Order: sequence, then C-alpha cells, then structure tokens
Amino acid sequence: MQTIQVGEFKARFSEMIDSVRAGETIVVAYGRNQQKVAALIPYDQLPQRQPRRLGVLAGVAQVGFADDFAISDEELLGT
Repeated sequence: MQTIQVGEFKARFSEMIDSVRAGETIVVAYGRNQQKVAALIPYDQLPQRQPRRLGVLAGVAQVGFADDFAISDEELLGT
C-alpha cells in the first residue's frame, strides 16, 4: 500500500492508475497533517453489496422499485 499527497496524486494520476490496475492500493492524504481521505483500490477488490432481506416477510412478500427511483436504500431505511 502506498500513501501519496493530493498534489502528487494529481501530477502522477496515470501512473497511479497503472499501479492500481496492477493490484496495488493507493491511499490519498490531504493537508499539512497528511490526513488520509481516500483509498483507490482495484475494482475487483470492491466489496459487493448483499441484497437486503425482507426479514419476517421473507418468502411471503416481494418488493421492487422502478429503475428511475430517486432514493437510496440508506435514505429509504433511515440509516
């Protein structure tokens, strides 16, 4: 894992993308305190979202939403 400042990340963006494509994780630090604000990981390492279960209604009810539904799962569930 490599940590890099925002300015250097911007200047070496293509090189950083090549490193990520090769499987490396890049951590981006910001400010005088070098606060870690982001991590760039290979796409295949991105955690997959699990489908939400209906709990007590599992097997009894189904739910579906239109493709243009404009609210996230978190907003809908209040989390």
